[in-house]
Amino acid sequence: MPKTRPYLDNGFLELDNNTCERVVKPVTLGRKNYLFMGSEGGGKAAAIAYTLIETAKLNGVDPQAWLTDVLSRIADHKINRIDELLPWNYLAGE
Repeated sequence: MPKTRPYLDNGFLELDNNTCERVVKPVTLGRKNYLFMGSEGGGKAAAIAYTLIETAKLNGVDPQAWLTDVLSRIADHKINRIDELLPWNYLAGE
């Protein structure tokens, strides 16, 4: 079967999408509750918050510690160095 050959040649490829499904499961389980965010702006704010939290988790960073640190430093941080505050650069700066 030629379609399965890449999985045999490259051991790092996954045969399923379970990793992705585990990440979106909390959002999917709470979908009914998210209908009552209060407003479109509230929904957008929640989407931004979930994105930041999940990005931190995917990069092995404690989301609460990272957000606390970033929110305390961002007002005085130079805009041209904002990438230093991203989750994948956070651990390197400690």
